Amino acid sequence: MKVKRIVANVETQEVAEAGYFYGELLGLDQLMDMGFIATYGSHEKMDTQINFLSEGGSGTPVPDLSIEVDDLDEAVTRMKEAGISVEYGPVEEPWGVRRFFVKDPFGRLVNILIHL
Repeated sequence: MKVKRIVANVETQEVAEAGYFYGELLGLDQLMDMGFIATYGSHEKMDTQINFLSEGGSGTPVPDLSIEVDDLDEAVTRMKEAGISVEYGPVEEPWGVRRFFVKDPFGRLVNILIHL
């Protein structure tokens, strides 16, 4: 058996609100919308990973989601322009990433990062 995909599921009664944060701000494509579920993603090949954490690193809380981007400065700017407060960072971590945390519209802590 081979795992083909891992999908993060975020419970919310406000499914449509995902479009602005994950679609507009982070640039993901809406892949499916059935009312009760909206799926955002990319058609680019992505690695499959699942993390198990006792803390978020550097003494931070464990984020609910981690999203790697190709331009961290642009991601920070988009969040700030949208009035979304940065909870942590941006900071260059000793394990080779630069990252920041924000909360999505559903209160989930999102780690947005780039590998150095």
